[in-house]
Amino acid sequence: MRAKRCVATTVGWLLVLTAAVSMRPGFRDIPAGTEVPASVPAIARSWPVGTHPGVLRGWDPPPTPYARGHRGVDLAAPPGTPVRAVAPGRVSFAGRVAGKGVVSLELRETGDPPLRTTYEPVRPSVKKGEEVEAGEVVGMVEPTATHCPTSCLHWGLLRGRTYLDPLSLLPPWLLHRGPSRLLPVLGVPLPAKSP
Repeated sequence: MRAKRCVATTVGWLLVLTAAVSMRPGFRDIPAGTEVPASVPAIARSWPVGTHPGVLRGWDPPPTPYARGHRGVDLAAPPGTPVRAVAPGRVSFAGRVAGKGVVSLELRETGDPPLRTTYEPVRPSVKKGEEVEAGEVVGMVEPTATHCPTSCLHWGLLRGRTYLDPLSLLPPWLLHRGPSRLLPVLGVPLPAKSP
């Protein structure tokens, strides 16, 4: 009797866990049978703006598809700052959405459905269907009122309709500044000692 109760409890917990996983945001948006990698590959070759911009607001995924949250990161960037592709890909959208310029790139060789990065508010310098390389300029930050306290670029990452943390595209050496290192200077004579 005790063994039957233990099996029933285990089966019950498995059903609860299965239901919880299937209810997570975006789970049903990816077609059945699609292999979704557990992690995002760190394939970025550069930040979309600057060399190491300030992160004004981080990624804060919503608990449900329509709940409040922050589906990307906001990077400090003044108007006119060049916006660069973080990895090679194809422009899947370049235009205006709700009055803001948006550029969206499908990243090469990132699975099915492919990873897609979004950048806004941006004045696009590319057109839908164009192939871009990592570091290539895709637009300029527009001088529009945004949800940031100062001018910023909103950088997003999706697989299908599931939002992911765009900072996960950055390799550790690009994401975190390492400590300063002094390198040897060769071929320069040492100063003479004073008597």
